[in-house]
Amino acid sequence: MAGKTLDSITSQDIAALGIPSEVAEKLHQTLLQIITSCGAATPQTWSRISKELLNPDLPYSFHQMMYYGCYSHFGPDPPAWSPDPENVMLTNVGQLLERRGKEFLGSRYKDPISSFSDFQEFSVSNPEVYWKTVLDELSISFSVPPQCVLYDNPSRENGLSYPGGQWLPGAFINPARNCLSVNDKRTLDDTVVIWHDEGDDGMPINRMTLEELRREVWSVAYALDTLGLEKGSAIAIDMPMNANSVVIYLAIVLAGYIVVSIADSFASREISTRLRISNAKAIFTQDFIIRGDKSLPLYSRVVDAQSPTAIVIPAGGSSFSMELRDGDMSWHDFLQRAINSRDDEFAAIEQPIEAFTNILFSSGTTGEPKAIPWTNATPLKAAADAWCHMDIQKGDIVAWPTNLGWMMGPWLVYASLLNGATIALYNGAPLGSGFAKFVQDAKVTMLGVIPSIVRTWKSTNCTAGLDWSSIRCFASTGEASSVDEYLWLMGRAQYKPIIEYCGGTEIGGAFVTGSLLQAQSLAAFSTPAMGCSLFIIGDDGNLLPQDASGMGELALGPLMFGGSTTLLNADHYDVYFKGMPIWNGKVLRRHGDVFERTSRGYYRAHGRADDTMNIGGIKVCI
Repeated sequence: MAGKTLDSITSQDIAALGIPSEVAEKLHQTLLQIITSCGAATPQTWSRISKELLNPDLPYSFHQMMYYGCYSHFGPDPPAWSPDPENVMLTNVGQLLERRGKEFLGSRYKDPISSFSDFQEFSVSNPEVYWKTVLDELSISFSVPPQCVLYDNPSRENGLSYPGGQWLPGAFINPARNCLSVNDKRTLDDTVVIWHDEGDDGMPINRMTLEELRREVWSVAYALDTLGLEKGSAIAIDMPMNANSVVIYLAIVLAGYIVVSIADSFASREISTRLRISNAKAIFTQDFIIRGDKSLPLYSRVVDAQSPTAIVIPAGGSSFSMELRDGDMSWHDFLQRAINSRDDEFAAIEQPIEAFTNILFSSGTTGEPKAIPWTNATPLKAAADAWCHMDIQKGDIVAWPTNLGWMMGPWLVYASLLNGATIALYNGAPLGSGFAKFVQDAKVTMLGVIPSIVRTWKSTNCTAGLDWSSIRCFASTGEASSVDEYLWLMGRAQYKPIIEYCGGTEIGGAFVTGSLLQAQSLAAFSTPAMGCSLFIIGDDGNLLPQDASGMGELALGPLMFGGSTTLLNADHYDVYFKGMPIWNGKVLRRHGDVFERTSRGYYRAHGRADDTMNIGGIKVCI
């Protein structure tokens, strides 16, 4: 967007945007003071403008005038947000590096901001130290500790389809038990889930403490055991992302079963495919999905999919009038099966680290979806990403409109609870003022988005008059984002940073993302994720130097904590490793996106390397 440079903008130009002339004059005087102090076109200039001059009540056209005026001659990747040294010292990574930076990096360590890239490289080259440190920071508890962090075995011996080695060999763990444990991050009285129903804007927000969550999860876990299923059986969830679905998810994992994640938007045929591939033995669902004044059928789709036994939850109250299929049961009747055990703690089923905990699926836009099992290590990757890159901490309130059928649903559960934060859920469409008000009233501190939602918010201006100042950062995934739309989003929360987050269901998190210790450029990634190494394959099939700019198909280093090791309905090695380049004796992992590394060291996504997926679709990034 072309425009005037900051030093050529007049108060009349500002008033022409619909701002009263006396306000425009004050704004112009403040602008001149900033220019005198910082210059007319520096990142420091924009940082001060975003903090001292701009607010959500001013026309967005004025925000654009300031941003594009400041960076009109800057070139690629202008920073929309820069870290403040004092605030960095309050972040998870900043505190860790202040304590142990010299231990990790030796004489290379200077301070958390300037040494962050070195720390990222350290996380790749020293996985034993890095991952032990982060798991300690997360207070992760194993019933049997691992023999080591990584057994690096690059061959395919013993039928291994993942040449990246074995993580945490010998360990036994239950990630749901870790989510429910009392530790230095939380007490039984801490609120861990909050939610609000669409249309109830005037009602108080619902809250659940850790003690209440534990009792709800234990009750469902006991009831699950009355179904007579073998431990390790697959149990599906096809529901909206609400408090009940979170309870059910944790209960399935706690009791030693495997969650099958199915998005509540799927038609019967898609539900049937996922139930068949996973061999699900039961399914949790709702009678309807309530959206505004509409009731969308869900149970009937599950029945049409010829599902196994369904446990059906009424969306609108304590009961429903519909007749259930023979063999199915109501939520009330299901819970009654364990009524005598309701107040008893359920003994978590501890399993090997490589045991499956969740079966998720690729989007399946061009045929049968890949069935991707998460192991017991994958939740730890999700929580570690949140700890490092989104800086989720005890007391944070985390909202991300999503569903358990997509990886960001389970990610939200683990990223919040394993970091001592609160999950914030909105039972309704996230596109309007109701959700925007929920963000305000819940005092959300980390808000996850996808670009299409932001696009709708911007076009309808549904955030007008609301206070989003509690937000510490945004995160974005799912689609290619827009510079202008994300500039607007930052402006709604006094220019808090947006952490772009790109990875995949088969990774359990990101391979490339951002950091609160680095300057963030709009619609760009500032760093490989911790523990991940990135490679770009040039047009000639050779790898570009890792610090060189260029564009090509992205490849990943195979040593990725929590990454998939198998597929249920495809050959994992053939899908991710066959035919890939070798680097330092290890075969690289295929991802399939075209990525650019810019001259300033940022990464930008440019869609798929083939035409198997729509670039505007769900699977562009995560």
